[in-house]
Amino acid sequence: MSADGHLPLNIDTDLGLDIRRVGGRIGAEVAGVNLSADLPGDTLQAIEKALLRHKVLFFRDQHHLDDQGQEAFAQRLGEPQAHPTVPVREGTKYLLELNSEHGGRANSWHTDVTFVPAYPKASILRAVTSPEYGGDTVWANTAEAYNRLPEPLKTLADGLWAIHTNAYDYAASRPDVSSEALEKYRAVFAATVYETEHPLVRVHPETGERVLILGHFVKALKGLSTADSRRLFDSLQEQVIKLENTVRWRWREGDVAIWDNRATQHYAVDDYGDQRRVMRRVTLAGDTPVSIDGRSSRLITPVQA
Repeated sequence: MSADGHLPLNIDTDLGLDIRRVGGRIGAEVAGVNLSADLPGDTLQAIEKALLRHKVLFFRDQHHLDDQGQEAFAQRLGEPQAHPTVPVREGTKYLLELNSEHGGRANSWHTDVTFVPAYPKASILRAVTSPEYGGDTVWANTAEAYNRLPEPLKTLADGLWAIHTNAYDYAASRPDVSSEALEKYRAVFAATVYETEHPLVRVHPETGERVLILGHFVKALKGLSTADSRRLFDSLQEQVIKLENTVRWRWREGDVAIWDNRATQHYAVDDYGDQRRVMRRVTLAGDTPVSIDGRSSRLITPVQA
């Protein structure tokens, strides 16, 4: 506490962590913590609570982490899971590499893996090679986006469902995509096509917040024409990604970001040209979303055994 009796702005006093907010509605940097499988239980609990509060946490200078260390730390936070279609990095069990030299440029707004029912609850991303300039990642708070909807839009969104798929229009979302990249996407990412019905609004299983499930995996809104579906999707998606509702992170090698995948979307800015950018991600298993009226998401295809 300062001499005038005020608490310092960069401390979450109830958590015991040195935290500095990065954005007004989302994002905080945590200092003084070296992420590892050996962290004390109370520190892990504080990180988990901070994640629910701030939606995305940033940790600088985690140079001690290698692939195995990242996976081991992830196991302390939850149950790691491999991507359903993309092979893991060689020598690891769960780790997905996003390498700019091999098409790893996720430059469209999305929530990870929403084309399956129980999509990940959280993601842990580590910067291995960062470009000299560019290559930032931006996150948006989907709980705050819902909270700030006009009441008529909230009422409409509460009752809508959407079909999510990994066979989305990759070329349309990246107009400058090469035919080679498009073919690789189809051969790997969409080798098995998934379609899942999610409520447009889910109840967060830990905070009770209502959050919007949108992003580029949305194929259509159920019960609406293609044109009406697109217009309404665009209107709601614009609410999510308003600049005031986002935080942007300038990566340095060794940085780690952890985000609540149930309450955020993110976008990797592709503005670094031919520079190399390598990120490695571990995701944690999540639960199946439940709508505000208690109905659960369901897999449409492939048919479950």
